[in-house]
Amino acid sequence: MATAAFAKNSTTLSLRRGLVSVLGLLVFWEIGRRLHFPFLSAVPAPTEVLASLDKIVGNSKFWNDWIASFSRVLSGFALAQLIGIPVGLLMAMSRTLRYFWFPPLEILRPIPPLAWVPTSIIFWPTTELSIIFVIFLGAFFTVVLTVLGGARAIDERLIRAARSFGSKPRDIFWRIVLPATMPSIITGMAVGMGVT
Repeated sequence: MATAAFAKNSTTLSLRRGLVSVLGLLVFWEIGRRLHFPFLSAVPAPTEVLASLDKIVGNSKFWNDWIASFSRVLSGFALAQLIGIPVGLLMAMSRTLRYFWFPPLEILRPIPPLAWVPTSIIFWPTTELSIIFVIFLGAFFTVVLTVLGGARAIDERLIRAARSFGSKPRDIFWRIVLPATMPSIITGMAVGMGVT
């Protein structure tokens, strides 16, 4: 009971602190704009942003652009999960695949997604596919490496024990590797969504 009350109070306290910090930032921004602080003089004040917000929200073009951007991000993100999670798991289960696939992934991974824009324009037939491909790349490498890291962190003794009791590779995957890797998969998805 005391733990639940403490958790509730700490959540409320954290929420209050968060609100105070956001409001403090907005007040500082407004004052800085009005007093022409050097780094805020070119940025519209929060009150100016709110004044022009109704024009933007009422415009149908804004919502069409929002839907187009959302569908692109969702498509690229979903593709990264559909391909990245199995690739990470396959590399974790097969040492041979890891030896062949990991070096090219590590060579391509440091390239920023925006550097792929010219290549994607050349190789993909439509602008939409080029955009989705760049978004896909932003999440793909993150997901693969997070899943692979999670699977390789599994205690080897669990897998050896399962083998000694006669478990097949399929059973080891479904009963040990996938459940143990699930937190890494969720983390990879969260980080990948942030990147996209």
